[in-house]
Amino acid sequence: MRKAFIQLHIAVFFAGFTAILGKLIQLNEGLLVWYRLFITVIVLGAIMFFKKQLKPIATKDFFKIAGVGLVIAIHWVSFYGSVKYSNVSVALVCFSATGFFTALFEPAILRQKIIFAELLLGLLAISGIYIIFDFHPQYKQGILFGIIAAMGSALFPIFNKQLLQRFSPKILTLYELGSGLVLLTLLVPFYLLQFKAAYYLPTTTDWAWLVILAVVCTVVSFDLQLNALKKISAFTANLTYNLEPVYGIIMAFIFFDENKMLHSQFYIGLGLIIIAVGLQMLRVMHQAKKPITAVG
Repeated sequence: MRKAFIQLHIAVFFAGFTAILGKLIQLNEGLLVWYRLFITVIVLGAIMFFKKQLKPIATKDFFKIAGVGLVIAIHWVSFYGSVKYSNVSVALVCFSATGFFTALFEPAILRQKIIFAELLLGLLAISGIYIIFDFHPQYKQGILFGIIAAMGSALFPIFNKQLLQRFSPKILTLYELGSGLVLLTLLVPFYLLQFKAAYYLPTTTDWAWLVILAVVCTVVSFDLQLNALKKISAFTANLTYNLEPVYGIIMAFIFFDENKMLHSQFYIGLGLIIIAVGLQMLRVMHQAKKPITAVG
């Protein structure tokens, strides 16, 4: 359990850094995600090919995995849209609605009972977002993108929790991102009609950031996250990802001086999110220490 939490927190730190990279890369968010997927699939596919880890999958499984790939692609486009139409700090805090959506989606999808403690903690986190939204109306479009991104983020580990019982993290990641790339290729032209791009080919600087984004923050981060999901629940993983704003906002303050653009209410909202994450971590660790009573 401890190793899983360490892996998850490293993945969360990398996830926080992706928002910084999203601001540094000047491409339209739809194109940014397409290039990220393109580089990631090539790098991960090459690694697995030389290590002889590539394996075919059944057609029925492919369509399930492709569905998750589409969720990932939409999540990323929405997330970077949130970064570009508001700022890094606001986009990352909107991401904290993931816990709330997971508390609703997970019981419905997996046919489980609703855990009201998780729902309340998710509501605590989303109340922090409401406070921020209320005092930052100029970021409305970015916040809406952020909420869509949070919904996608909630669905991803729920579906993967089931798929991980049958596929290795690397195989799953490759097929999900590969299918996401194909599906996004079909959707990007329509997206660009609504959200026009200033240019279509990355600059030299864009390429450098894209490689870091694809290799470190995608290939390495996904492997860590999926391995962690073998030991912990989807809700715990998603709520822990609410720490992504903490890491990302600190970096945003350092890189972009965003602390000068935020009101005190932003920190109140962020404080509620941190409290929600802390309480869930304590709850999970307390449950893990409980002795298992044998039934016979």
